[in-house]
Amino acid sequence: MPMIYTNQRNSHHISLRESLGVPTPETKAAQQQREARIQVLMPDQEDDDVFGKIYDNRLVSRLAGFLAPYKRRTIIAVIFMIISSLMSVASPWIIGQAIDQGITAGDADALRWWTMLFLAAALVEWLTNRYRIGLMAYVGTQVVADVRSALFRHLHHLTLTFHNNFSVGRMMSRLIGDVGVLQEFITWTITGLARAIFLLAGIAIAMFTLSWQLSLIALAVMPLMILLTNFWRLRVRDAYRATRLRLSLINGYLNESISGIRVTQSFTREQVNYHHFDDLNRSFFDANVGAARLTALFFPGVDFIGSLATALVVGVGGWLVLGDALTAGVLVAFVLYVERFFDPIRDLAQRYNTFQATMAASERLFALLDTEPDLRDAPDAVVLPPIAGQVRFEHVSFHYKDSEPVLRDVSLHAQPGQRIALVGETGAGKSTVIRLLARFFDVTGGAVLIDGYDVRAVTQASLRSQLGIVLQDTFLFAGSVADNIRYGRLGASDEQVMDAARAVGAHLFIERMPESYATQVGENGVNLSVGQRQLVSFARALLADPRILILDEATSSVDTTTEKLIEQGLDVLMRGRTSFVIAHRLSTIVDADQIVVMDHGEIVEQGTHSELLAQRGRYYKLYTMQWAQVGLGAV
Repeated sequence: MPMIYTNQRNSHHISLRESLGVPTPETKAAQQQREARIQVLMPDQEDDDVFGKIYDNRLVSRLAGFLAPYKRRTIIAVIFMIISSLMSVASPWIIGQAIDQGITAGDADALRWWTMLFLAAALVEWLTNRYRIGLMAYVGTQVVADVRSALFRHLHHLTLTFHNNFSVGRMMSRLIGDVGVLQEFITWTITGLARAIFLLAGIAIAMFTLSWQLSLIALAVMPLMILLTNFWRLRVRDAYRATRLRLSLINGYLNESISGIRVTQSFTREQVNYHHFDDLNRSFFDANVGAARLTALFFPGVDFIGSLATALVVGVGGWLVLGDALTAGVLVAFVLYVERFFDPIRDLAQRYNTFQATMAASERLFALLDTEPDLRDAPDAVVLPPIAGQVRFEHVSFHYKDSEPVLRDVSLHAQPGQRIALVGETGAGKSTVIRLLARFFDVTGGAVLIDGYDVRAVTQASLRSQLGIVLQDTFLFAGSVADNIRYGRLGASDEQVMDAARAVGAHLFIERMPESYATQVGENGVNLSVGQRQLVSFARALLADPRILILDEATSSVDTTTEKLIEQGLDVLMRGRTSFVIAHRLSTIVDADQIVVMDHGEIVEQGTHSELLAQRGRYYKLYTMQWAQVGLGAV
């Protein structure tokens, strides 16, 4: 459905306000249309910042498990919090004593004593707060590092089934956003909440100790405070949630737009993207304004209620002082207590939303950590010894979903060193065959054997360490060319890296680069051409020296000229190794020891190139209709 953007703004205001990044006014109807477009982009319920229970003992217990290694520092921080809170509660009382015993009594020594005591209390409060915050910042940072490490390790043990169904954006939200919420909670909220509650209780006790009459007067405004707090609490949750959701949409769209900038410019989509981003930006602006309005209502409201309580205390307390029923020092101390009484209330209100966000973030994080991989090493799995490379598929069947079989009764035998070419139309099951060989998935029927070992009976690490996989979409990691070639064999020397590059024909273009093998490839090899990235991946596979090699359309993105340059390298790469090749290049098919023709998950033909042509069956039709037209070129 096409997006229609209306513009009734003054052109001068557009240039001025937009140049400053300030959203311009819009009609109510335009705002409603924009919000309708935004709602379509909202994430699924499971990815929303949904606030569940205010307190979940199970989640808190698991968080405490991550805090356990830093229990000593946490306890010390709590002790510092108690001391600083006591000093804060004692300060108004000390001021009251200084007024009554020093100023009113005309005793300079007493005034000096109470003044020094007040300064000492302030110094102790400052020091204990400083060390409390420092300790909890350390603990919070350490816990975040531990959680991220646990998540990172766990994600590497989850199978392709999980990663295929879990988007990268959602994953990054867990690793960055949710873990960041935990850091804020541990660093500030744990001791902050405890301090607020401790201060509130301490101040209340001090107030009733000084004067229960004035305490009742001060607390007379509490119904107003309760009404205001409930009003704010019920609305601020939705306001902050709307803000976070829209910010996540902006971040996701920014990532997508920057990553796809070449496509955007190629199709001149800049203006459409500007309008779409303007939608997101305005929606975020409106959500922030809504949250700010609530904040502007609540916190000044708390200040006003606090001022009202202070006015009542000053009025009634002043009358009691005039009647000699109360001393001036007690009145001053009580007024200070009243002013401080509302500070922890503000703090608790601020921490409320953080606490709920922490519960939601913890639930998502622990749900991810509790996700069990659907493919594990068997309890009695053995380490696969060095293999010769014999591969057998014995009546293999497989399906991703019960009602949609992908492979049906596939039987295939490859002797060590043979080249097996898998051909067929898209969706025939070729890629599934090699995924089962690498045990990225388990067969649902039959068995895959390597040198007589069922791949389900050996450890995944020992299996894949003897496989080399080169995919069509080559992935290079940020770092140098040498780092990427050495990725599968970290202990390889520089000479071994260069030998691997020479063997596959990559050495010449690498030597011509500004820093040769030390040249940075950029994110996912952005500084290299598609063909160069493929050549680097060939060198990486060769250096790893696998016994079984898998080429999944690895030359489909390489031009004909480059292909001729790497044919010799491919021969070197496959020599002496059992190779499974999915390719559209005849150069990697016609010389195969076996060509396996697949259709709808079944092997329909099998033999050498000449044998299959002689049969004049499915392969013959594919060859004559698609490949013979371009000779040795790409389909």
